[in-house]
Amino acid sequence: MKKVSILFFVLFAGVALRGISQTTTPADFFAGKWEILVSGTPNGDVTLVTDLVRKEGKLTGELSSPTDPNVKFPITKVEESADKLSIYFDSSQAGEIAINLTKVDDDNLKGVLMDSFETKAKRVKE
Repeated sequence: MKKVSILFFVLFAGVALRGISQTTTPADFFAGKWEILVSGTPNGDVTLVTDLVRKEGKLTGELSSPTDPNVKFPITKVEESADKLSIYFDSSQAGEIAINLTKVDDDNLKGVLMDSFETKAKRVKE
């Protein structure tokens, strides 16, 4: 009977350890630095950079120009699902604008700005 108890204990411990090892949090895919290219705007192609940070369970940050440090747009909200991301920001000319992006692979997103302008985003690796 003692051997059976030991066997059950070892079996239970193995199952418990395996269960604990699988409950690790998956990587936060959308968090991090992204370079976003918006093609075909009236001002030509526009590049924006954002560093999305998760605070209190929500993504936040700001969009900025890599060539002009004075150009900054605070992100007003972010909507996300497993493979889609919508970044909302205020523009002085058009009010609140959304960039809708869909996951292409681990480092690339594609989508549209204002349902009109083709947009591509690439993860910036530092």
